[in-house]
Amino acid sequence: MLIHTVLFWLNPGLTETQRADFRRGVESLAAIKHVEKVYVGAPAAVPDRPVVDKTFAVGLTVICRDVAAHDACQADPIHLAFIAKFKSCWTHVQIYDTE
Repeated sequence: MLIHTVLFWLNPGLTETQRADFRRGVESLAAIKHVEKVYVGAPAAVPDRPVVDKTFAVGLTVICRDVAAHDACQADPIHLAFIAKFKSCWTHVQIYDTE
């Protein structure tokens, strides 16, 4: 199993409508056939601690069967369309992959 976690920092000038559209775009990645499970959310309302980062706007966790499935997801037309449509919405993306 491979766990692909992506954190997005969005442009501060986005409207609420644009932010909602971006969130729907992230959720659309669940339609990629090599994806086992997708979780999308915002920073949780947990107590502040030095090790907790709540500066991102949207978090995505994708579960894939293995590295090959992950690699297929990266080249999937749904993923490529998401990037093309929304790359101007974020200022920074951070990815963590674990297996």
